[in-house]
Amino acid sequence: MMFIFLLLSCILISSACEKEARPVTEQKVIKEYPLTEDPSGETIRIGFSMDTLLEERWLRDRDLFKQSVEELGAEVEILAANGDDALQIAQAETLINQGVDLLVLVPHNAEATAAIVHKAHLAGIKVIAYDRLVKNADIDLYISFDNEKVGELQAEAMTRLVPEGNYVYIGGAITDNNAHLFKKGVFNILKPYIKRGDIQVVYDQWTQDWTPVNALNNMEAALKANNNQIDAVIAANDATAGGVIEALSRKGLAGKIPVAGQDAELAAVQRITKGTQTMTVYKPIQQLTKEAARLAVQLARDEETKAFQTINNGKVDVPSVLLSPIAVDQTNLSETVIKDEYHLYEDIYK
Repeated sequence: MMFIFLLLSCILISSACEKEARPVTEQKVIKEYPLTEDPSGETIRIGFSMDTLLEERWLRDRDLFKQSVEELGAEVEILAANGDDALQIAQAETLINQGVDLLVLVPHNAEATAAIVHKAHLAGIKVIAYDRLVKNADIDLYISFDNEKVGELQAEAMTRLVPEGNYVYIGGAITDNNAHLFKKGVFNILKPYIKRGDIQVVYDQWTQDWTPVNALNNMEAALKANNNQIDAVIAANDATAGGVIEALSRKGLAGKIPVAGQDAELAAVQRITKGTQTMTVYKPIQQLTKEAARLAVQLARDEETKAFQTINNGKVDVPSVLLSPIAVDQTNLSETVIKDEYHLYEDIYK
């Protein structure tokens, strides 16, 4: 009898021990994948189709975007068409055929590159428009700076200096949607001055392909048409501002007529320190490239992304992330481009 009692006691104790241990042995282990690691173990590959690498600004975008993508453990393939629409489409097709997981696109022509978006979607590849919006296409995401605000910052700076007089506007490439946004922002500010008769826009022209030489030709035409009687110039970016200032230099007017640009290129910042360019608009590219890389990887993994607003591109309301630009002149170089190490002090003032 005692033996049976002891045997039953051991069985009960053993059963209780098993019940206590089971929750530990049966716990589910949830694997947390790194941002760029797919459960299949394959590395995410991003294609980056760029309009051009002929300007300092875009070289910086290329390098910083590549760095940001690689820091996330992904890979990036970069091709640049240098202003050739047909070449950009062909290069994008190459990236699509290589089987990239997502395509990031800096369009040369806002309309023509809609074909790239269509081809990518047929292959099941999502597309992000980087810095420039693609028109009339089902873009998955658009990330840029507030480009209308860029133009407003330019015009606000110039109207503070020159509230009355003859203005020249040297636009960007008519094929670039950003050029239209910059111009819209400029004239948002100028319209009241124009309406009152305080400001007269005596010359207004687009600059083919954004090239300084075409901007120079435009500025020379503006000077000739107005017998050099110009009080302020707003140029759509720093490259075109460089062409403007070259034209002014040939007439001995550099530094005498205020000139606005944007992009905070090194040459432009150097001109600001010398007084030949009045201001530029700084767009912290580090923020843009890091955010674009993060969103690209998330979209490639079909993860949910958060956009702050939508922008209609003529076909759909595109989820959009817009970052804030900063006006820069001689008074705040140290607190902006130098502090962020966008340019080094010794490079600016050499």
